[in-house]
Amino acid sequence: MTSLFARKPISLDALEGGQRLKATLDWRHLIPLGVGAIVGTGIYTLIGVGAQLAGPAVILSFLIAGAVCACAALAYAEVAAMIPESGSAYTYSYVALGEIVAWVVGWSLILEYSLVVSAVAVGWSGYAVGFLNGIGVHLPAALSAGLWAGGVVNAPAVLIIAVVTALLMVGARESATVNGVLVSVKIVALGIFVAVAAPHFNPANFHPFMPAGMASEAGGVRLGVLPAASIIFFAFYGFDAISTAAEETRRPARDLPIGILGSMVVCTAIYVVVAAVAVGATRYDAFAASPEPLAFILRSLGHGGVAQAIGAAAVVALPTVILAFLFGQSRIFFVMARDGLLPTGLARVDARSGAPVRMTLATAVLVAILAGLAPLGAIASLANAGTLTAFAAVSLCLLVLRRREPDRPRRFRAPLAWLVAPAAILGCVYLFWNLQAKTQAFFAAWNAFGLVCYFAWRAARSRLAPVAA
Repeated sequence: MTSLFARKPISLDALEGGQRLKATLDWRHLIPLGVGAIVGTGIYTLIGVGAQLAGPAVILSFLIAGAVCACAALAYAEVAAMIPESGSAYTYSYVALGEIVAWVVGWSLILEYSLVVSAVAVGWSGYAVGFLNGIGVHLPAALSAGLWAGGVVNAPAVLIIAVVTALLMVGARESATVNGVLVSVKIVALGIFVAVAAPHFNPANFHPFMPAGMASEAGGVRLGVLPAASIIFFAFYGFDAISTAAEETRRPARDLPIGILGSMVVCTAIYVVVAAVAVGATRYDAFAASPEPLAFILRSLGHGGVAQAIGAAAVVALPTVILAFLFGQSRIFFVMARDGLLPTGLARVDARSGAPVRMTLATAVLVAILAGLAPLGAIASLANAGTLTAFAAVSLCLLVLRRREPDRPRRFRAPLAWLVAPAAILGCVYLFWNLQAKTQAFFAAWNAFGLVCYFAWRAARSRLAPVAA
């Protein structure tokens, strides 16, 4: 039995036939993949959730969450360029920290990606139902919300996951091409929102700016800027989906840092502008509870036609987030199976498309069940816990590899690494602390269950030959 802290070597050439993903992507595909993942439910939907907690100071919540993500993005960019294998934080942890840490990180990523796809599908469903209502098509309540939201099954959410899954099974390059077109639609729609809503900007809507302060509690619920940042963090972290495409990138050492950092810069600028305009145009307490806050704001300003167009654009473009995260989740599952930590029968690549079709289907079934039954707010909060764990782990991997392998070639080096990486770790810990107590408890239970699964699975062991810890 190998050590719990055995480390994995990177040797893609040693993989058996049918287990290596096909390299077809470059930075021109990766930046739209990152923008498609990041700009989505966070600005179209979660701005309302954040405003309920922080009021107009939700803008500060966006900035705080963005700053933590920027530090983590720098760590991802360096480590991803060094380790050109799919699996993201799971793979980096296996290489730098050892198997059991990699399992915990991978188990957390399962939570993150699966719940993100589910949450975005639920958010998309809200816009789709609103759009259909606007053209006179009314879905029964039982088919437009999950069990915990007063319905039976969220049929639109399940449907969009099925459509995106079918696209991913065609191939990575084809999916990336469609994604690029849809991302353009999404950016244009947000530009229209800003252009129409900005003339209604009223500084009075920012008073009181922080009704709940930086952090407070009422009725057992944490309120304020920091708790909102812990939720809004969900809106920024799509860039890690780019790192899951490392093995499918032609020149990962160059293209991954460009994709990760480029998408973060673009998306942070978009978020700050859109959030400021949204809060300035309408009182936050008016749109906070809406499942489609941007369209709600436009309707309240008398621009019903534009609101309908924004809703249509969200219906068309939000699936880019589902595509990016479902892509990432299937690749993480795939690599864990290839390493022998999940059933190896799922670690097969389709000869025609070069995609992990079996794992994509298995992942889609899981997230469709979650999206069909669970409410958005609970999903987003819990997904953040998994992401914060992964971000902290990658930042730690950066420091460990800098110390253990200082001479290893680094095409991209994170500036001020010994400041940036600790800042990312501390920021993640602090944001985790500000999650709701029930979210923290469920996350702990999830990982306790994961460790039980790990030790039960150890009898099968990894088929790799790990290097000594």
